[in-house]
Amino acid sequence: MSRRPIVVGNWKMNKLPSEAAAYIREVGPMLVQYEGVDTVLAGQDVLLDAMVYAARSTPICIGAENVYWEDRGAYTGETSPAALADLGIKMVIIGHSERRNYFRETDEMVNLKTLATLRNGLMPIIAIDEAVQLESSNDHAHWIVNQVVESLKGVTEADMANVMLAYEPTAAIGSGQAMSPEIAQKSLWIIRQTVADMFNQDVADNLRILYGGSVKPTNVYDILSQPDIDGVLVGDAALDASTFIELVSLAQQAKRTLRKDA
Repeated sequence: MSRRPIVVGNWKMNKLPSEAAAYIREVGPMLVQYEGVDTVLAGQDVLLDAMVYAARSTPICIGAENVYWEDRGAYTGETSPAALADLGIKMVIIGHSERRNYFRETDEMVNLKTLATLRNGLMPIIAIDEAVQLESSNDHAHWIVNQVVESLKGVTEADMANVMLAYEPTAAIGSGQAMSPEIAQKSLWIIRQTVADMFNQDVADNLRILYGGSVKPTNVYDILSQPDIDGVLVGDAALDASTFIELVSLAQQAKRTLRKDA
């Protein structure tokens, strides 16, 4: 099964609107040569309008870093999925480990946000974290399976064509030390098999699953050389335009080599 590789830059709470627009104007023309890789930049809400405007006529898809589960209402400070769609946003990161850790987001909240995102024609990138110390491989597998099942409650087989999952071991987030590609592969295989059990093998085979956690140019090729890792969710390394381009280039090389060797 050939799944299109993807590089998602998550800027978190960084960059000003002027900086965001300048970054996109710089990288946009250069990404045209990497037509084999999808590219996404996700920014904080105050940047999104400037990002969408700057990304016109470029291959870059603009995503949001968070969303609320109601379309409208008296929810001061929250972001409507309907408003994101109207703005031209295409994707939303849901359940990032920092949201779960700092803002106490639960699997139930992640599920509500997932359903709201799909309802409004947006593509959720659902983060599956590993936020606890696990004593055994069975505990590890159970933790992953439970998060996948809870996150996808109420999601239909048809919806799954517009869903991505991202595995992010919390210990690797911002630490500078990524999980070894071979160990990450095992976790992503568990995620894919869980989706196969919930839906069917075709859905699982077509699902794009990302790895996130200290991704950088020195490790992205090895990470994406694993068969079940279809893309990367990148934090710090995506803040620099030239580094982001390098990541996209290496992603394309890794997946071309993997397909050639298959």
